[in-house]
Amino acid sequence: METESKVLKDKDIREPLFSFLEEYFGKVRIFEEKITGRARADVVMVTPGKLYGIEIKSDADSYVRLKRQVEYYDKYYDRNVVVVGSTHAHHVSEHVPDYWGIISVEIIDEKVDFYVIREAADNPNVLAENKIKLLWRPELNHLLEINVLPAYKSMSKPFVQGRILALVPEDVLWNQVTDELFERDYEKMIEEINAFRKSKGKRRRAKPRKSKYYKKK
Repeated sequence: METESKVLKDKDIREPLFSFLEEYFGKVRIFEEKITGRARADVVMVTPGKLYGIEIKSDADSYVRLKRQVEYYDKYYDRNVVVVGSTHAHHVSEHVPDYWGIISVEIIDEKVDFYVIREAADNPNVLAENKIKLLWRPELNHLLEINVLPAYKSMSKPFVQGRILALVPEDVLWNQVTDELFERDYEKMIEEINAFRKSKGKRRRAKPRKSKYYKKK
């Protein structure tokens, strides 16, 4: 097989990457461009019970911001992966922890091709209080309901997050969290958030976010 010399950019990688991840992992839901502390995750992938942070470093990218990105990804996701163009494939392991997964991408026979160089292992630095921040208030309310906990209607979102973390066993909670993310319906969520705001006498209405997501139909 002949390897082409085309320089892959981020826009060339994303859609083929989503298809590869779905084929490789099975049941997934993928969200793009999620705020992660003071960084922004290129991709957040949900699998049953696990949250993956995925950083894309195309052939056109450098490692300038990667150290800071690793710091924040490690605070939010169960496992992390860096997807790199072929120009980075031999050196990226020097820039990420050994528990990060590495996937290389290049053009083979005019097609974007992926190769798993290293599987992602469990991240020892992830913080539960950050992971649960991915859920919106209606999703948190549903967790309270299915775990037969008080509704805490007058309490703040951080308070509710804390009570859920304290009262729901981890082996139950994270499967429930990822179930919520699998089922997220943005239009329905906005309606529920605005109804909640109205019940609290708040005038500002929530608006749909521009971040994209990928979900197998």
